[in-house]
Formats: sequence, C-alpha cells, structure tokens
Amino acid sequence: MSLRTFILGLFASFGLAWLVVVVVPFFKMRNLQPITLTKELDGASGIYFPKRAGRLVNGAKIYAENGCYLCHTQVVRPTYAGNDLYRANWGGLAKDPERGDTRRETNAYDFEGESFAFIGTTRMGPDLSNLGRRVEAAVAAQGSGDPAALLYAHLYNPRRVPELRKSTCPSFRYLFTRHQITGQASSEALPFGGTATTELVPGADAKALVSYLLSLKKDQAPPAALNFAPPAAKAAAR
Repeated sequence: MSLRTFILGLFASFGLAWLVVVVVPFFKMRNLQPITLTKELDGASGIYFPKRAGRLVNGAKIYAENGCYLCHTQVVRPTYAGNDLYRANWGGLAKDPERGDTRRETNAYDFEGESFAFIGTTRMGPDLSNLGRRVEAAVAAQGSGDPAALLYAHLYNPRRVPELRKSTCPSFRYLFTRHQITGQASSEALPFGGTATTELVPGADAKALVSYLLSLKKDQAPPAALNFAPPAAKAAAR
C-alpha cells in the first residue's frame, strides 16, 4: 500500500465517521419538523410543541456567561445509558399531583426556542432539566414560599441551607446589589444580608437567570413517535 493510498483511506475513514456522527445529526436537529399527535396513540390531537415560559433568550445568555453549563447538565439519559430516570425528580416528578408520574428521558424538542443546547460538560452539580418543577415541588411541600426567592437565596449563598453545606457551587453575589431602603422594603429583597437601612436585591441579570431556571420543566409527555419506552398497552397498540 502506497503512502498516498494510506492517507486517502485514513481521511475517508475519519471523514465518514465525522459525517455520520456530527454533520448528519446537526442538519437533522437544527430544523426539527413538527410532530402530529394522534388520538389513538397520544390521547390528543394537534402538533407536539414543548411548552416553555420564561426569559429564554437573555436568561440562557446569563446562564452561559456564568459557566453554569460547566457543572450542570440538561440531559436526562435513557436507562440503557445511565440511571437518570431513577434520580430524584431529574426526569420529572414521580408523583406529580395533577399528572402522576411525569418522568421521561430528554429529546431534541426539549431545546426548542434556545439558540444553544446546554447539554453540559460535567455533573459536579445535579442535572437541571426539570429544576423549575423541582423547586416548585419543594416550595409546595413547605406549604408556602416563592420559587424565585428560593433560587435567589441559593445564587447568593449556595451553602446557606444545611442540606447543601458541601455544595461546590460558587456564589453569584455580584448579580445582586445593596440598596438603601426608602419607604417600603422591596418584595424581592433577600431575607438575609440586609441591615436596618439597606437590603440585598437581585439585579437584572439575576432576574433573567432565575426566570430561565424556573422555565426548565422538560417533562411534558412526548408523542408516541418520540417515546422509546412506552407503557405495555401503548406499545401493543403501536
């Protein structure tokens, strides 16, 4: 075998792998086609479109600028690739008060509306695919409180809660400002860190980031076309 043939073969081998693993999935996932729901298989009609509510654009930008994706993923792996569905509320709530068990794995449509899919690089912290749902469930379990206030407190001091004393999450206190209290105190002020005349309030970036985090509720029931582990009854119908 000549050197020229060897080099061409090498390029062909790696080029084919790159084409199949990178290029083809890129073009298939950048323009996802709507999925039509059917009454028979999905129990609903219309078009499947994951619902998101929050400041996705600027909130995701703050998320990226502060390196949140370095320690947190947004991917709930299927059972054959990991054990994510059995981690507490990562893939959804096991006992949602209205919908029952909403746990499921991630699909490409979960990142609709975002310019970049924050699948993450490591899991030094928990997966955030359903952080918004988890925070709301935690507040509901306490009987009172505000989900946004819970996240603001965590961003300012991640180790304030006893259960998180060993957290490696850095403090994002630079996203907050100290204001002089003039008249009535701000409803968004942190419940700690203030004085008799000052209060700590979230800045615009903190508000955008928390709005984005609370929008992370990627547990909408997928259509039959995307549900690779359907219940036995539905599997038989397919």
